[in-house]
Amino acid sequence: MRILLALDSFKGCLSSEEVEAAFSQVLTARGAEVRALPMSDGGEGMLQAFIAALHGQIQEVEVHDPLMRSVTARYGLAPDGTAVIETAQACGLTRMTAEERNPLVATTYGVGELVAHAARHGCRRFIIGLGGSGTSDAGRGMLQGLTDSLAPGRTIEEVLYGTLSGCRFILASDVRNPLYGPEGAAHVFAPQKGATPEMVEELDRRARQFAEESARRMGRDASSQPGAGAAGGLGYAFLQYLQATTQSGADLLLDLCDFDALLPHTDLVLTGEGRADRQTLMGKLPERVMRRAQTHHVPTWLVAGQALDAEPLLQAGFSRVDSLTPDGMPLEEAIRPEVARENIGRWVERNFPLNQANIPTER
Repeated sequence: MRILLALDSFKGCLSSEEVEAAFSQVLTARGAEVRALPMSDGGEGMLQAFIAALHGQIQEVEVHDPLMRSVTARYGLAPDGTAVIETAQACGLTRMTAEERNPLVATTYGVGELVAHAARHGCRRFIIGLGGSGTSDAGRGMLQGLTDSLAPGRTIEEVLYGTLSGCRFILASDVRNPLYGPEGAAHVFAPQKGATPEMVEELDRRARQFAEESARRMGRDASSQPGAGAAGGLGYAFLQYLQATTQSGADLLLDLCDFDALLPHTDLVLTGEGRADRQTLMGKLPERVMRRAQTHHVPTWLVAGQALDAEPLLQAGFSRVDSLTPDGMPLEEAIRPEVARENIGRWVERNFPLNQANIPTER
């Protein structure tokens, strides 16, 4: 029984590596041959997953958090000169307490410092994860941090045609929102970051104004491109000023892992996330995993901390959809790491008898 694990993190509970380690331990004890691939779609856990795939190393650097306080942030450096930057390391929502959150003030400045540090170390290819930000500054802070770090007193254009000449930026993100408007960064995402309705209107106005100024300055306008609204408009700054391209974070990582090449030697794929529902089918990691497995006729089981909307998920192509959390268990109990591990162990023991030769593929 050859099982391939490709599970995302259980947000607020276990990282992808921790989830897969829990599955692997019990499955191996029951006679399975297990291969685990740490996963992320560009959000939480992106740094560890991508660096594992690229066989890189973690670098630590002092940068500024969303409130311009000095913090230690991490980014990845691969042997081929690729930098992996999880922007939440610098501008993440978790860098602030609930009382401190104010997207009118929070800045992406530290992200620019991370990019600058990697560029000074010779990186010319950047994979940028945009999940989990606590900001909505349209990336203005990032551009300022980049300029201050690489060419103090000069313009962003001088940085682009100087130190960053020849650099390539890939945004690992599934967000398709434009920068501003009803579906833009402020209206869709800022309320989750502490914005009041009045703040939302002001943030949207600022984003529109910045886009108009940038279009005049650069002779092009990326504000309506899919993904410009990601991370509070940070995606826009990369698209507009750094000529970034956008790619599904899940597909990018699966390609780096040579996922498709492993499928002919796999009997079952296990994928999952903390909470699965019909939104899982909107390009999230488990759906991308399942689509690839389908092409090789390998059954894919979706196992989540909590799985809802089982019927549409099954109709889409998952062979099985299961919740790990027992009925009636409170969420605050289920997300305790030790409880989540126990739930994983019980689920495996129920579904994989000892030394089982064949695997069930039906619901």
